[in-house]
Amino acid sequence: MAHVPGRYADLQLHSSASDGSDAPAEVVRRAHALGFAAIALTDHDTLAGVPEAMEAAEALGIELLPACEISTLDAGERQVDLLAFGVALDDVAFAHLLHSLRDGRFARAWGMVRKLNEYGYAVSFDRVVEIAGGTENIGRPHVARAMVEAGIVPDVKSAFTPELILDGGRCYVQRVKVSPQEAIAAVHAAGGVAVAAHPGRTGLSDDDISQFVAWGLDGIEVQYPQHSEAQTAHFAALATRHGLLVTGGSDDHGDVNEGRLMGRIRLAYEHVERLKDAVAQRASALRH
Repeated sequence: MAHVPGRYADLQLHSSASDGSDAPAEVVRRAHALGFAAIALTDHDTLAGVPEAMEAAEALGIELLPACEISTLDAGERQVDLLAFGVALDDVAFAHLLHSLRDGRFARAWGMVRKLNEYGYAVSFDRVVEIAGGTENIGRPHVARAMVEAGIVPDVKSAFTPELILDGGRCYVQRVKVSPQEAIAAVHAAGGVAVAAHPGRTGLSDDDISQFVAWGLDGIEVQYPQHSEAQTAHFAALATRHGLLVTGGSDDHGDVNEGRLMGRIRLAYEHVERLKDAVAQRASALRH
């Protein structure tokens, strides 16, 4: 498939439907202003922002791929995020999986606030809920923002320390467990394709990727802001070796987490075409 000159995509973007700062439509407007031909809204464990983003994308003439980022835990309790592209928005079983993960997020956020209070940090759970815009997609970044408001830490990044809410920290609470294998199967059953997100940041080894491929993994997020040139080349080679799709995304969350990263990654549009072909093939296989 030939490269399409001047057409690029960002296939990992987050909105206020989960832990980003910008509304889904605003994410689309920003992408359009930066000249992207296609994007994917990949909010954590929810597809709730996709309809709004689709409406904005249609109005602006930018292509939007329905997607989300699923939070999984492997056998060693390591968080492994998977990007689900092309899943049916009305698939009941997939919606149930995402709902269970979001319910777990609520309990987890409440547990972290309780621990913070026990250690003398005056964080209000009601304020965390307000920051999150409700209880549906509450997450750790919302707790961190409440900590900033309460004067406990100077910025969101400073909340993620061993003393506070960093993974394994004294105020950290583990999430609901869904394994990568279970998530891959759920994505396939919903008509989508599953891609390993930011494998360099997660620390996925070649053996990990081989195991995920055995479970049905469809692709790797090769291009990512935190990947070095060597890592990018290595993951591209792994994709070729295993016959996997190549994706790339900035992981932009607006004004939270790592900041406004949109524009850092420009994935060649040919990879979007291959991704769409894979989704179409999966949907066709399910129909028959």
